[in-house]
Amino acid sequence: MGLKKRNKVSAEFSMSSLTDIIFLLLIFFMLTANFVQIKPFDLPESDSKTVAPTSVAVAIEKNGTFSLNGKDMSFGKLERAVAVELAKAENKNNATITIAAEIGTPFENVVKVMNIAKKLKVKAILATQARQ
Repeated sequence: MGLKKRNKVSAEFSMSSLTDIIFLLLIFFMLTANFVQIKPFDLPESDSKTVAPTSVAVAIEKNGTFSLNGKDMSFGKLERAVAVELAKAENKNNATITIAAEIGTPFENVVKVMNIAKKLKVKAILATQARQ
């Protein structure tokens, strides 16, 4: 009497291809992310957890120094430089100016940069750090 051997199907899943895909996605997002170039200083604290894409980063120090994407400049040159940087931006419809104002910066300086954003018809976001 011939007995048939039953072949059992293995229900194992190979994770090696999944880890390759995740690694490639990680590399893709790291290479395509916009890194904000801001001098290291203390930002105001906030409870907000909003993360938004940045087209242009304007840093304002409490002594009145303005910098655009890490390059120091006077306020007189700032509006023209911001307009040039926004013209280079890939997504012009959702362009955003991130304002990183050091703690103790006069609010008039922040309002000046916000007025530039208004003239150029782009969004302005204030950068903050998380409360601890």
